[in-house]
Amino acid sequence: MSLDTTTGGTFAPRPGSAPFGHQVLAQTRMEARLLLRNGEQLLLALVIPLLVLFGGVAAIRYLDLSLTHTPIDQLTPGVVALAVMSTSFTSLAIATGFERRYGVLKRLGSSPLPRHGLLLGKVGALLLVQLLQVVVVGGAALFLDWSPELSVRSLVGALVVAVLGTAAFASWGLFVAGALRAEATLAAANLVYLLLAAGGGVLVPAETYGRFSDVVGWLPSGALGEGLREALVDGTFPSGPALVLVAWAAIGTLLTARTFTWE
Repeated sequence: MSLDTTTGGTFAPRPGSAPFGHQVLAQTRMEARLLLRNGEQLLLALVIPLLVLFGGVAAIRYLDLSLTHTPIDQLTPGVVALAVMSTSFTSLAIATGFERRYGVLKRLGSSPLPRHGLLLGKVGALLLVQLLQVVVVGGAALFLDWSPELSVRSLVGALVVAVLGTAAFASWGLFVAGALRAEATLAAANLVYLLLAAGGGVLVPAETYGRFSDVVGWLPSGALGEGLREALVDGTFPSGPALVLVAWAAIGTLLTARTFTWE
């Protein structure tokens, strides 16, 4: 019996790397699993936003605050903004910082998956986790009689602001992770998250900050929260907050591209 060596054969799998799209999808699934399996990241992604939602509605009703809309309508967009910020900034910065420390990024950078594919996988994982956050927070809000303004303009506006907010916070999260040591990244990311959550205009409108309202509106947290409120409460397209987020995303991307190192 002789072997036919004139053809490529029928053996499978054939040697070689998988198509680029398959590699990115596999990296996305892995990154998403790592985010959701980590207790601290799960706390930031789901537990804290839900606690803020239920606790905030109860506090507003207990204090009998006068609002232009119902407590749940006023608070839900801010909680969604908080969830986006927690995942795209804090979780991403901490995970990337420790991946740099332990040499994970260096090894992945030498794999068949190109470095821009690795970044696409991280972005894809962020979007998957944020989709889960929107479903969970939105479902809990609907249980509390949330009635958002739903129209083509408001939905497009909310989506645009959420994507721009993700880009802005992710770029700054990668900048922090690339500029600081892992322990310093952990401390800085959590500190910035707490400061922005408490005084960055995420949960409540900027006008509630009095003379600091103009400053709060220029923060990425304030632009994200205000943009989602304009879309889901007022039913308008938040062009002003969108432009602010574009500026923050551009600056963060430029700084990250110039300073980020893989080890």
